[in-house]
Parts: sequence; structure tokens; C-alpha cells
Amino acid sequence: MNDESHNQQPTGEPSVLDYVKSLFRFGKGGRIQIPDFAAEADSSPLEVSLTAQPSAFSSDASALLSTSVQLDSPFPWRSLLAAFLAFIGQFFFEPPATTKTLGYVLCFIALNLLGWAIYRKEWTLPAFQSEVEGTDPLTFRPVQFFISVILGIWSFYLFTGNLFTSFNVVIWILAVAFFLAAFWVNPPSLASLLSRLVAWLKRDSWTILLSRWTLLLLAATALAAFFRFAQIAQVPPEPFSDHAEKLLDVFDVSQGQTRIFFPRNTGREAFQMYWTLLILNVFGTGFSFLSLKLGTAFLGFFTLPFIYLLGKEIGGKRVALIAFVLAGIAYWPNVISRVGLRFPLYPLFVAPMLFYLLRGLRIRNRNDFLLSGIFLGLGLHGYSPYRIVPLVVVVAFALYWLHPQSKGARKELLVWLALLALAALFVFLPLLRYLTENPEMFNSRAMTRLTSSEAQITSPAGQIFLSNVWNALKMFNFNNGNIWVHSIPLRPALDVIAAALFIFGVALVLIRYLRNRHWLDLFLLASIPLLQLPSTLSIAFPGENPSLNRTGGAYIIVFILAALAFDGLLTSFGRGKRRVIFASLLTGFLLYVSAAQNYNLVFNQYYALFRGSAWNTSDIGKVINGFKEFSGTTETAWVVPFPYWVDTRLTSIWVGDSYRDMAMWRENIPSTVQYEGPKLFIVKADLENPDGNDQGSLDVLESLYPNGILRLFDSDIPGHDFWIFFASD
Repeated sequence: MNDESHNQQPTGEPSVLDYVKSLFRFGKGGRIQIPDFAAEADSSPLEVSLTAQPSAFSSDASALLSTSVQLDSPFPWRSLLAAFLAFIGQFFFEPPATTKTLGYVLCFIALNLLGWAIYRKEWTLPAFQSEVEGTDPLTFRPVQFFISVILGIWSFYLFTGNLFTSFNVVIWILAVAFFLAAFWVNPPSLASLLSRLVAWLKRDSWTILLSRWTLLLLAATALAAFFRFAQIAQVPPEPFSDHAEKLLDVFDVSQGQTRIFFPRNTGREAFQMYWTLLILNVFGTGFSFLSLKLGTAFLGFFTLPFIYLLGKEIGGKRVALIAFVLAGIAYWPNVISRVGLRFPLYPLFVAPMLFYLLRGLRIRNRNDFLLSGIFLGLGLHGYSPYRIVPLVVVVAFALYWLHPQSKGARKELLVWLALLALAALFVFLPLLRYLTENPEMFNSRAMTRLTSSEAQITSPAGQIFLSNVWNALKMFNFNNGNIWVHSIPLRPALDVIAAALFIFGVALVLIRYLRNRHWLDLFLLASIPLLQLPSTLSIAFPGENPSLNRTGGAYIIVFILAALAFDGLLTSFGRGKRRVIFASLLTGFLLYVSAAQNYNLVFNQYYALFRGSAWNTSDIGKVINGFKEFSGTTETAWVVPFPYWVDTRLTSIWVGDSYRDMAMWRENIPSTVQYEGPKLFIVKADLENPDGNDQGSLDVLESLYPNGILRLFDSDIPGHDFWIFFASD
């Protein structure tokens, strides 16, 4: 039978709406049966795997485009048409979205075609990873546990005064180590590890084998590294006040103020400060904006391996590689990784925490729960939105317990949850001590968003929250918010390809859950709004929702769902050399379109938006550096503050004086006559708006220094000009 005969649409084919109605018993008739996406394929005697065939495509690399399929599978025109219409429909949501109605129509048709493709066994999901039916021995080492408790209590009291010291850090690390030793199952023998290392070192030669799959991973890593680090000095181009706060905190650490929690600017967790200090020492970039950006770019890059591992745990290594690439090139994670603030710390610790949690529940391995707890605790030292993650953990355990997959392990679930929580608690101890001493400061930032402590809540909180949830769920395909610092306002958070695949991924996982009732599918769907809660709980400031930074933990799951859909599209092509070539070309084309759009979003649109929105303190820094070359000092160079203008601390950072605020308030300008030698003053200019031009300061300067020289720095950005006043005596 040829392909054409299979392409004929059967009469009476049910739509997605018919299937959903049958699931909930709406309408007449019984439930419409959709084949299990992967289970039926696994049981068919006609199935083969391309990787098992002795052909040019029989390699690890070909696994990217091969799967177990039926020998006589028809060409998947329904799947292709569904994907094509979804991509076109999503394109109409790109700004300026003047034809949204057409986009909605095309996406509706695409989803119906997807349902038809599922019914015809074209578009499938990979099988779940096999589960282990073992049980936990529920044993532990009481001596090590007792020591860990003593050390933990001791370190808790040693952390008084909001300071890390060499001594309390050592006691704390020992407490964590003894806790792990007390509960770790089958710990490796140190002597055995050393003997194997010695044996390896004594080899006459070492051989490194690179499979084609490894080469694909290396190529994907290089692509992701390009998107994370290319033009890092220029994109984004200018710092703002938050960066000044961070660099001052880092400078404080370098001067011995090794705080656990940094109270400046409503308070910040410590991880970024110590990480940036390491980065600036390793790369020699000093207390600069570049050091902040390099540090956070590395944090965003280090998230990707755990996205790969989590994708492999959920859908296999092809899903893992696709998720790795989609997240590596995407505008959302790229922007929040480049901006130089703590934003990437949220997804950085969500990814490994989820990986070890989900693997632990699948293979019922206590060690994974301990590792998940370690990353849960570390994340709490990173970025305050991570504080919602313990709730995500509890929901995961609850969903697992409520589903049949937990059969045989329900007695151990509370033990595993307790061990995970205790591991996190041991890691959290320094902050726990600070919390007990300074609860108001620790919770200040969250409370200003959740309550009326800073801004009056004028509408019912429940109504605002539901509206926030709805707006956050729309961010992926329609509107990611209006904050220029870490996004391009009023556009989707995902590119056209990833956004359409994400919707398909949600639909595929939802349908699979309705049929199979597997807890993991429900958790994947529920985890997204849960990880968005730091944004949706902004009750006092609903205009800040959605925000790419406070929802950053959700992108881990978002790109895995998109990868699942991409994998299903590749699966639909089946076997055969021509089909693999076609699938390869399609994959390359879709990734090229995605990469090209994301490149434009980050390196063109975001750059231009940021440059036009942030004040050009780098230009002021260049002028002051020129004055330094002439006069030999910056001590007689000042910036006159003006409302809603530059943060004067940033100009100090550009010239390498991060410890000094270069502000000289108008009323204090007369005091500058006591300084000998040349003097430089930077004054706000706005020739088009008299209210934005600091004429008062110019008048004071001209009266004090009648022989001074005044000239205008004419910026190519409208509204970013400033006056340069030079006095030689």
C-alpha cells in the first residue's frame, strides 16, 4: 500500500473537541479511544529503530532524528500542516500584533489538526522512563547524624551578627557533610576511589572517544556559549542603580564585610556577591559592570547541563538535546543571564533540584532526594523568588502520592520528603540565623509586593491574583510584560518556533495525562504556574507582572515541553533514508529560524531598547577618564545630581573608583573653590525641555568660575545630552 492511500481522510474523524467532550462525557456516545503515544509503538511487532539499521544513519547522531515507528507509517502531512499553521498563527502575535484574530483562528485549526494527528498515531510523545520498584532500607548512621546535629546547632549560633567567618563556615560545611554521611545509601569507599584514581594515572596512555552524539552536544554547547557570551561587554550597554548597589556589596566583601545577607536596597541574598568577587579576580575585570555581566552569564550557561539531564529524565536524550538547544538560544534566558543581576540564580538551582527530585521519585533512590535538598538549600541563598520552590517540592510529592505510580513507596514518601527538607535546612542555616535576628529585613522585599506596606492595594487581592495568573500564563505566546530592564516590552517571552511548540507540548502532555493518569504529566503542567508565583503574587504592584526575572524558574519546564512537541514532530516522520533527510532539513530550518529571531531580539532590539532607556553613564565615565589623563586625578571631577537622572555612583564605577560617590549637590558646589588645580563638573542637559535642563547649577558654576569653559556633550540618543563645565582654577 502506498503513502497516498494512507493520506485519505477517513469519514467521521473526531476532532479535539469531540475527544475532550468524550473524556468528560459531554455529548452523546462513549469515550473516544486515542492510542497510547508510546506504549502501542513499543508493543508492535513491526517496529524497528533506525539506530539498529546498518546504514549511514546508524549512529548516535542519528538518534536525533530516529525513533521506533511502524514500517508502513504514512507521510505525516497532518502533523506538518498543524505545525506550519501554528508557526504562522504565532507569527501574528508578534508586535505590532495587528492581526491577532487571524492568529487565533490559525492556532485553533492547528490544534485540531494536532488532535487528528494524534488520533492517526502520527504525533506521539516518548515513553516514560522505566520506574524502579525497589524500596528504601530506611537505615542510617546514628553517630554521623548525632555529630551533624551538634555541628548544625553550633554553626547556627556561630552565624550571629550576619557574618560569614572562616570558622563558622567550616563548622557549617562539616555539619552538612556529616548529615549526608549519615543518610547516604552505599557511600563509595574513599580507599576504593583513590585506588581507581591511582590506577588511571598509571596508565601508559589515555584514549578519548568522541561519539557522534558527543559531537552534537559539543556543537550545541558552542552555540549556547555564543548566545550567552558574544558581545557581553556591549549587550546590555549601560548599568543602572541596582548594579551600583551590587558592586558596592561586592566591594564590601573585598574589604572583609563577609555578610550572610546584604541589607542595602531592601536586602539581597549573598550568592551573587561572592560569585562576582571570584569572577573579577579570575578574569581581572575589576569592580565593573562587565564583572557582573560575566558572572550572571556563566550562571545562565551552567543551567543548561541540568536542563539536558532533566530533559533526558523526562523524555530521553533527544528531548534533552532539543531542550538544551532551545533554551541555549532563547531570548528569555539569554536576557536575564546578561543583565548582571541575580535573575539567573532562580532557574540555575531549580533545574538540578527538579532533576534529582524527579529521578529520585522514579528510581526511589534516597541519595537523589538528599541532592535535591542540597540544591533547594543553595537556591535559597541566590534570588528571593526561589523561596516559592519548597512549595513546588511539596506539590510534587503530593501528586506522586495521589497517583498509582507511587504504589509500593507511599510509606517511604514522608521519609524522603523529610530528608530532602533536612538537607535543605542544613544548607539554609546561615540565612535561618539571619531570619531569626532580622525577620523584617529578610521579608521586606516580598512584603512590599504582597501587602500594602509600600503601595496601597485598591482592588480585592483575590481578583488581582487571578488576573496576574492569567496574564502570566499568556506571557509565553502573547505578552511578557513591560519592563525594559530584562525584557522587550509587550512581546511574547518565546520566539515563534518555541512558542508554537510549547502550546503543542502542553496539549500533548494534557491529553496523555487524561488518558494515562501519570503523575509526572500533571506535575509538569502544574509546575509552571507554581514557579510563576513570585511574579503573580505581586498584588501591590500588578504592573510588574508578568516579569521574565521572577518567572525564570518556569522556563526550565517550558523548554522541555517545547522539546517534547519537537520530538513528537520528528517521530511522525518514521523510518527511511529520505524521511530522515527531510526531518534533518526541517530540524535545521526550524532551529535556524528560531536562532535568527532570538539573535535579533537580543543583539539588536534589546540592545537598542536598553541603550535608549538607561542613562549613558559610560559616556560620562569616558569624559571623566579624559579629565584624569589631563589632570592626573578624579578627585576634582564631580557629577551634579538631578531628579530622575544618572546614579552618580555609576560614574565612579566607570572610572575605577567604586568606593567613591562622585555626587556634588548644587548647594555644595561653592565648597569646590577650596580645591586647587583643574575641576570638572557634569551637569544635566535638555535643550528641548527647560524643566529637564539643570540651569540652576550652571548659573552657580558660572558665578564661581567666570573663566570656566562650558560645552555640550551631544549624544546620539535623544535626551541623553549633558553639560561639561571645565574650570582651570
